[in-house]
Amino acid sequence: MRRGRRLRVNENIRGLVRETVLTPQDFILPIFVVEGEGIKREIESLPGVYHYSVDMLHEIVEEAVNLGIKGVILFGIPDHKDCCGSEAYAENGIVQRAVRKIRELTDKLLVVTDVCMCEYTDHGHCGIIHDGDVDNDETLDYLCKIAVSHAKAGSQMIAPSDMMDGRVYRIREALDEAGFKNVSIMSYSAKYCSAYYGPFRAAANSAPSFGDRKTYQMDPANRREAIREVLDDIEEGADIVMVKPALSYLDIVREVRDTVDMPLCVYNVSGEYAMIKAAAKMGLIDEERIILETLLSMKRAGADIIITYHALEASRFLRK
Repeated sequence: MRRGRRLRVNENIRGLVRETVLTPQDFILPIFVVEGEGIKREIESLPGVYHYSVDMLHEIVEEAVNLGIKGVILFGIPDHKDCCGSEAYAENGIVQRAVRKIRELTDKLLVVTDVCMCEYTDHGHCGIIHDGDVDNDETLDYLCKIAVSHAKAGSQMIAPSDMMDGRVYRIREALDEAGFKNVSIMSYSAKYCSAYYGPFRAAANSAPSFGDRKTYQMDPANRREAIREVLDDIEEGADIVMVKPALSYLDIVREVRDTVDMPLCVYNVSGEYAMIKAAAKMGLIDEERIILETLLSMKRAGADIIITYHALEASRFLRK
């Protein structure tokens, strides 16, 4: 009889044979940036997460650096919205100013910028609307403008989240032509049309004003399609691929990891975060253990990088 319990008798031996180890270097911290001054305002739908004005970014940047986190991803919330999301590619747009500010504050964080249009359009969809639907090819022109404007501001990694066909190829081409060959692309490759995004849409004021995003985001029922999307993005030039959401899609994460030898990111999305916070508030769970076990499951499934709203608190827990 093999006695598996021999390798569990104390923490020393459990540590020696532990197969998966979680560290702050695994995390990318999302930051929501808003117009104005002196703003650090808790987001009602995401307890413990805040809107920051550019002049207040030093607080969260300093904390992230001190905890050993290596990257942030920025989401801008503009005051002005229009049909083509012009603030998304404005030279002095909210994200562009935030990028410049963080690059001034530190060189110890990778600055990633989300490239999409939903926070910037007056209709809340991720592209240009014609006849009640998103025009894929015209949207690509705008996504390229956004990506190049972010790179000019100092973004080190572009993360297109729109799910338009051909976007990675076009963005890579635009970045190269603009002289940004070393700016990498982390593509939201398998992004599902998920109910888990609700708290983010409230935080970013990005819910669609009509219809839904089923014509461009993936059907949650589909597994094989995710592999096709990932392979397409790699062929088009993605440096890192992503599965979003994470927790209910760990089967997809595992299959992507087994299929491709590329850096793999997962997005521990707002609904996953908010459910833990709600259960913890009711005293139903051990919050610290649940957070770390949840993140560990994502890494164990094959993720190299985890975008998570838990990044700060999880990093503090891991220091204990």
